[in-house]
Formats: sequence, C-alpha cells, structure tokens
Amino acid sequence: MKTTDVAASGRPVTGETGPEWPSTLDVPALLAQGWRPTPFREFVLKIHSRCDLACDYCYMYEMADQSWRSQPLRMSRGVIDQTAARIAEHARAHRLSVIKVILHGGEPLLAGPRLISHAVAAVRGAAPADTRVDISIQTNAVGLDMAYLRLFDELNVRIGVSLDGDAAGHDRHRRRATGRGSYAQVSEALGRLASGRFRHLFSGLLCTVDIRNDPVATYQELLAYRPAMVDFLLPHGNWAAPPPGRQPGAADTPYASWLTAVFDRWYGSPRRTTRVRLFDEIIHLLLGGPSATEAVGLSPVALLVIETDGSIEGGDALKSAYPGAPATALHVARHSLDQALLLPSLAARQIGMLALADECRSCAVRQVCGGGHYAHRYRSGTGFANPSVYSPDLFRLITYIRGAVESDIDDRLARRR
Repeated sequence: MKTTDVAASGRPVTGETGPEWPSTLDVPALLAQGWRPTPFREFVLKIHSRCDLACDYCYMYEMADQSWRSQPLRMSRGVIDQTAARIAEHARAHRLSVIKVILHGGEPLLAGPRLISHAVAAVRGAAPADTRVDISIQTNAVGLDMAYLRLFDELNVRIGVSLDGDAAGHDRHRRRATGRGSYAQVSEALGRLASGRFRHLFSGLLCTVDIRNDPVATYQELLAYRPAMVDFLLPHGNWAAPPPGRQPGAADTPYASWLTAVFDRWYGSPRRTTRVRLFDEIIHLLLGGPSATEAVGLSPVALLVIETDGSIEGGDALKSAYPGAPATALHVARHSLDQALLLPSLAARQIGMLALADECRSCAVRQVCGGGHYAHRYRSGTGFANPSVYSPDLFRLITYIRGAVESDIDDRLARRR
C-alpha cells in the first residue's frame, strides 16, 4: 500500500507507506515560498450535538466519525462566550468587514430559544464595530414553530431548511428513530416560513440528491416554496465508503444524469425563479470567477467549525471519512483561530491546485471542478490526495453546463449580428 508525501511545492506526490496526506504537508515551506493563509470568514457553531431525526445518510451520526457520542448535549454559555471572543479576535486581526455565523447541530433548535438568543447576542456583541455579522441557522424544521419564527425575526437570523423533495423522497431518509417520516411537519413549517411576514428570513432549501427520486419532480417540489436558493448536495461518500449508486472508478455518471435533468429545467425556464447554488457556481467559474462553495472550484476554504465542547475543527463533512478526520486538538479556551490556519489539515484546503492529485491537475476542467468536495477525495492509505469519488459525474456535469452556456452565448451573439 502506498501513501503520499509532499514536494517542496506543496503538491502531494507518491511516496512510501507512511502517514496519509495532508499530515505530511510542509506548511513552513509553503510560507517560505510566499503562500499565505486566507482568514476564516464563515463559522459553524455546533450549539447542540443531538438530533430529533435519524436520517440514514447523516455524516454526523451514521458515518465513520462517532465523536458526537462524547460531546455535551448543548454548547455551554461559557463556550459560546469564548467562541464569540475568538471570532471577534480573528475578525479584528484580519480587519474582516463581514463574517458569517451558522448555528448548526445536530439539530440547533433543540438548544432552545434562550441559548440561541445568548449565542446570537454574544457573537454580535463581541464583534468589532466595523464588522457585519450575518447569522443563519440550518434546521430540519421539525421544531420550527411560530415562537421560533418570531424569535428569529427579532434576532434577524436567516433560516435554511433541509428538504429532500416530495413526501416519498423526503421520508425515505429523513425519518425519526421510530421510522416515522418528517415531511408533513417540515412542509407545515415551510408553509409558515415561506409566506407572509417571515418570508424575509427564508434563506433557502438544502436537498441531498437521491438518484432514485425523479429529478425534475424533486426540483418542482422545492420550487413550490419559492426559495431564494436551492442547494443540491451530493451524498457524502469517498473511495473507502462510496455513496449510493457510485461505483468507485466506474465510468458511469448517475449523479450527473440526475443533475443535468434539473439543470435543463432550471436553465431553460423563461423566468429564473430561484438560484441553484451548484449550477450558479459552475457557471461563475466557467466565466472566470472565483468559487464561493467548497463543492467546486479552487478558491481557499475559509470555513471553521466549533464543536459543542469548544473544540476547533475543520469542515464537519470530513466526519464521513474516518474517525477524527476534522479534529485539530485546538480549543477556543486555549487557542486562537489563527493557529488553526497553519495546520496541515486546514492549509490543504486553501492551497488550490497544489492539493490536487496528478489526475486532477491534468484534467481539462480542473479550474472549475477543483477536485470536487475535499471530503469526497478520501481513500485509505493515500488520504485526501485523490480525485473525488464523483470525478466522472463532475466532469460530465461541468462539460454539459459549459456546452449549454457556450451555445447560449453563441446564439445571443448571432442575434446581434
């Protein structure tokens, strides 16, 4: 079995059996060559470590890392205050004009209105006066009642909701531990959020792709709530634990087929009614812009997670790879967030092309794909120095969208002649 080491350039290279990449990444060498880390601008606060659903694809509870079992139920007020102080310290040191804070879990609504109110007040109260703090919450919406909507209206907290399509598609995965589906409750909560006085709080819908569901019907179900944005997520998986329907190394592209069907419906609509984040990002990258999501592109990932006990971690989707994958051994009580910037595991997500496998660096769509989501690159023995397990799907999706955009541009130019 082989693993990877790192060349002076920072690129992963083949080496003898040893630690998995990026643990061997030479950050001092990168700094000596002129690389500088990008400050964190997005902070995920795990304010509650448990959930009232038992979704079968959940990276937190159902995949490799089971550290949630040793986490306290709620983030304490003391940890919240320490976290707020660290975020403020980081924003001040890097003169950040805007930061984003996402209240997360588990299911964050289980933390209760008082703790949520304290978290919002603490983060905003500690932030520098010239730093805008945008706060949102990502919820399954099972507990999103009128009292919470009034609270979030008062606190100016935007709300993202997870919904996987119609009742059958949603309830296939997003169920309670008893097996009872959650669609009815989520749909009812979305009805309250998406219409009337609280609509301004509705930031969008997050939908995990299930290739067994009809793609266009799924999209149209989401559209019924008139979301400002839909974020389609590929189910987390990797070379060691592949996602459903994705045979590692196989040339077939079931996820691209699903997504291109949605793209045709979205792109061909005479009036754009919502943003689809993945498609928007790919088009923006094709036109030469930077990426704003870790799903595609080579822009530095500027996101940090604070666990319920105050531990500082990398992206929480890394829990799908192996036990301890997102861990850093840093804690908000003892360490600044700047210290996390120089860890190999976090620096690897900020060095762009240098973090790509050889196959990715020679790929025609490397600038747009960016190797795919970092968590999806994991393979036992070589770590994260691999193409995405979704590589064929990403290549087909990107080239399909490129073809549609180029054809559209050609048509528009022809009409001007």
